[in-house]
Order: sequence, then C-alpha cells, then structure tokens
Amino acid sequence: MILRGDHVRRRSPHTAIWVAALCGVLQGDFLHAESGQNAWLRYAPLDERAAQMYESLPASVTVLGSSAVLETAQRELIRGVRGMLGKTLRAGMGPPRENAFVLGTLKAIRAEVPEFSARNELREDGFRLATGQVAGFHCVIITALTDRGVLYGVFAVLSRIARSESIAALNEAHEPYAPIRWVNQWDNLDGRIERGYAGRSIFFENGSVRADLKRVRDYARLLASVGINGCTVNNVNADPRILEDSFLPQLVRIADAFRPWGVRLSVAVDLSSPKGIGGLDTFDPMDSRVREWWRKKVDEIYRQIPDFGGFVVKADSEGRAGPSTYGRTPAEAANAIAHALAPHGGIVFYRAFVYNHHLDWRDPKNDRAKAAYDIFHPLDGKFADNVIIQIKYGPIDFQAREPVSPLFGGLEKTNQAIELQITQEYTGQQRHLCFLPSMWKEVLDFDLHAGGDTTRLKDLVAGRTFHRPMGGFVGVANVGMDPSWLGHPLAMANLYGFGRLAWDPNLSARTIAEEWTRLTFGNDAAVVRAISDMQLASWHIYESYTGPLGAQTLTDILGSHYGPGIESSERNGWGQWHRADHERIDGPIREHGNGLCRTIPRARGQAVRVSGNYSRRAAAVFPSCAVHLCAAYGRDGDPAHLRLSL
Repeated sequence: MILRGDHVRRRSPHTAIWVAALCGVLQGDFLHAESGQNAWLRYAPLDERAAQMYESLPASVTVLGSSAVLETAQRELIRGVRGMLGKTLRAGMGPPRENAFVLGTLKAIRAEVPEFSARNELREDGFRLATGQVAGFHCVIITALTDRGVLYGVFAVLSRIARSESIAALNEAHEPYAPIRWVNQWDNLDGRIERGYAGRSIFFENGSVRADLKRVRDYARLLASVGINGCTVNNVNADPRILEDSFLPQLVRIADAFRPWGVRLSVAVDLSSPKGIGGLDTFDPMDSRVREWWRKKVDEIYRQIPDFGGFVVKADSEGRAGPSTYGRTPAEAANAIAHALAPHGGIVFYRAFVYNHHLDWRDPKNDRAKAAYDIFHPLDGKFADNVIIQIKYGPIDFQAREPVSPLFGGLEKTNQAIELQITQEYTGQQRHLCFLPSMWKEVLDFDLHAGGDTTRLKDLVAGRTFHRPMGGFVGVANVGMDPSWLGHPLAMANLYGFGRLAWDPNLSARTIAEEWTRLTFGNDAAVVRAISDMQLASWHIYESYTGPLGAQTLTDILGSHYGPGIESSERNGWGQWHRADHERIDGPIREHGNGLCRTIPRARGQAVRVSGNYSRRAAAVFPSCAVHLCAAYGRDGDPAHLRLSL
C-alpha cells in the first residue's frame, strides 16, 4: 500500500500496476498544477460535451433575505458556475428580474410565491431544490428552513454540476439524518496535533490562535459542503488556558471565520479548570462555587460568541482529572456544566472513553471493553437534556476492527453520538490507503436488537429509536497545514465520507467513493473505476496485514500506534491484551468469562440466537464471552448457529 509523499512503504507489484494505470488515465496537468487545497471543491472546467447540458442555466442568482450565510451561498454559487462552466452569474437581491437561481428560506420564498409548496415540512438544515416560476421568470429555487440549509442546497447543486448530472427539472427534498454532525480536532495550543499526520495546526501556533485564518475559512467551507455544522478546535486532552479571559478574544476570531459557513465553534475543556485557572480550591461539580464559576464563564463566552456550540469533556481517562476525585459521577459533572450552557442553547459532549489504564493483566475478569458500559449504563436517564454521551464506535480505541460498543444499546434515556476517527491513528496514519466509510457502514448498519426490535446503530445515535431530542455523529478529523489537508489526497475521501454518512447513513460506500472521486479527479470512467476500486478494497487489505482474524491491532499501542508491535499489548495495564498463543486468543477469558455478555440487550428469551454466515474473523471480534466461539465453527470456518447464554 502507499504512500505519503516521499514516504513509500512496501509497494507490492499489484499496487504498482494500479498506480501505473491510474497515472495513465489522470491528466498530467492535474497532477502538477493542483496542491489538493480545494479537495473535492475544485470546480474544474467541464468538458465541452458535459457543459452543453447547462447551456440554458439562469444567468443570475438572487437572494431573498440578508445574512452572512446567505451571502456566502450566493458567492459560492457564482464561484462554482464560473469555474465549471466559464459563466459569471449576475448577483442580485430581492425578487428575480430575469431567469435566475433564487436563494432563500421557505418563509421568504412563500412571501414571493404563496403557492410554493414544500410538501412535507423540512427538518432543521434540510433543503429543497425545485424548478418553477417566480415573478413570471423560470427559476431554480434553493430553499430551506434555515440559511444554513440554503447553503447546503447550493453545495448540492454544484456537486451535481461537477458530476455532470442534470438540474433541469428539480423537485426534491433532502434532510440530515441527525441534528449533530460535528468534527473534533485534537490540536494543541502550541501548534502540535495529537494523532495528526498532516503538519501543524491550522488554528494554533506558539500558544495563540494563528494570525492568518484563511486556512480555517477554507476548512469551514469544506465542512459546510458536506453538511457538517460544528467543530471542536482543540485537543480533548485540553489545556485549561483555552478558557482564560485573555484567550477568549482569540476564540472569537475563529468563530467569526466559521460563522459565514454555518459552522458552530466549540472547545474541549479541562474539568479541573475552576481550580486550575479559576482560583478555587476545588473543582467538585456539586460545589455551589464551582457551578457558579461555570455559569459566569459560559455567560462571558456567549456575550462574545452568541452562536457558541458548547464543550467537549474528557474526564477520568488516561490521567485526566474527573469527578471521581470527589466521589462524583459523570452525570453530576456533565450536568453542572450543562446547567450553565442550557440558557444559551449550548451542548455538553461528555466522552464515554473512561477506563482504568492500570488494570491488572493477570486477572482474567478485567476487561477494558466493559468499562464504558459499567460506568455509564447505570446513569441512564440521569443526564440533562443538553448532554450528549460521545461514544467511540467500539469498546476499545478506533481499531481496524472492533465489535460495536454495547453502550449504544444501553442508553435509552440519554442522548448519544457515535465518535468515529477520520485521522488514521490505527489505520495507517495516512501512509497506508484505508477507506474508512466501508468500515463505518458496517458499524452503522449493525443491529443491536435494543428493546427486542430491530435497532440499527445509526438510528440509536440519531435519537430515532428512543425518541431523544439530540444525537448524531462526531468525527475526529485532525486536518493540518499540509496542502492536501490530511497528508495524502486519497485520505480526504474519509473526511468527505464522514460528512456524507453523517448526513445520510443509508448511502453505500461505493456511492460515496464514486462521488468523491468524480469531484476530486473528474468524471473519466477509467479514473472513477480505478480509484473507487482501490478505495473499496483498502480497508480489508489493511486489516489483513495489521490485525487479522479480528485480533485488533498488532501495531505498537504504547507509542506511535504504527508499525509492528505485537507484544506491546501484553502484560501491561492498558487492557488491549490478546492473551494469545499458538492455540487460541483470549484463552483465560473464554474459559472463565468476564461478564461482558450481560451487556447484550436481552431478546424475548433468555438467550440471543445468532445465525448466518460467520467466518473465523467474525468469531474473534467478540472474544471475551464465556463461550467457546471457535467450537461453533468447522475447521474451515463453515457457517454455524451460535447460541450465547446471557
């Protein structure tokens, strides 16, 4: 697999053939003239035949209403049409005076066209595309409940043009699957990025926000183009200085760069901040002085950033301070901050990545995979309505293959969001090709049978299953100053894919791969086929040589998380033990059990019956149950019926 600039690792003959074929069909001027800065928003000129489809396109774009986001939408449409078709749309305000693109909220459109019907009411951020008459002129109407939805509609139209799809007879609505579609950046204030593989931070340098935020504005544009509506800009291992009064004006500058693109700013916070920077002698979340400190701090933030999104909290994890210091629960800690945010519409994302990293590896009952469930499931229903429990997709740590975290099915009365990792910490660090939407689709489509019914993970995190007011998707992106954003152009398919799945998790991995390829490299059929096939094969290939048989990563877990390091997982407190020998994996647990099976939602009987085609790899992804899974399989991994006693 390849590749990162001048870092070439183990290029096989098969890969070399693919690369040679790819270079043969890509145009040379693309390879030399573009840095990757524009990613999938290149707006490259269409060929003459494709451009003919848009000869009757309106010659102007008018906006009904006035806001920074609507102005951005108008400018983006002009930019895209000019780049792809060589036409410069005339910009206007108010009712059209000629055939035009008309941008505006549903309320504004209906004021001009009372008979305009959106059929079903749209969810927030949803948009409608239609062609019809406005003030007697033929128009392409892009409308939504919110200005941000209008911007999303503009990007959808431009994406169609870039992929040479017709926009002649539009009449359709598009809505996000969930309200929360955010990215996290693990950027430090000194400019380093934890688990970042694409250069320095675009936000921070030398303890301050960068003087030039053009790169931040460009990032917000990319996020908005795939419907991402929030960004946490600093490391979850948060520096308390992020909340100092002197630092707040610097955060205002980032929020100002985000705002025209409809992206809300949020920050990760250190739970001990009231003591560390606030002058108190405690950070006990039940202490009235601590609660008052959070209230005043939040009020000041909203005075300067009215659309501030909220806080991300990592606590009692990997040495971070947390409520356990005072015998308090995560619910008590989260609610203390949530109470301060609630009047302003702010959110607390409390990470469920809470575990003891000093476990006794000799005790077969110890299992890190149980930690999040054991801690958070008993607290279900005790979190405030503006708290979201942010849960990594698997119970360990962003491995190339993990079972779905059982905690998703264990929170019926609590908002939750799935945390996916776009940056390739354990999946090749942008040196190896690994198309993650293939894995995410498998995860999101997984049926946890919560409550005994069919409950896909995507419905649980979206709040649909248990009718929660909030929920959704969080992706750890870690883009950097590298011109290609993630260190290699092909890795940007993962950022694009995250946004597309957060908007619509019913999309297929192939659809996403082909969309991204067309937008990034053009519509040549050979290019689309070659790159899409490479992407779609890459996850299983990467897994096959770094964590076969579902054994999770066999790389170095104690340092770089890259390169062979099989023994690094053994005989230490981190809880990622394989306990493997020449006969079996996790032998002691298989023989004695550790209680993990009780985290599976009970069906209508006293057992869960799993049937279907199961490979040895499938048997290994849930090794820590008190059942001899391998006994359910023939020597060649034949299909079997498996019964797990709870």
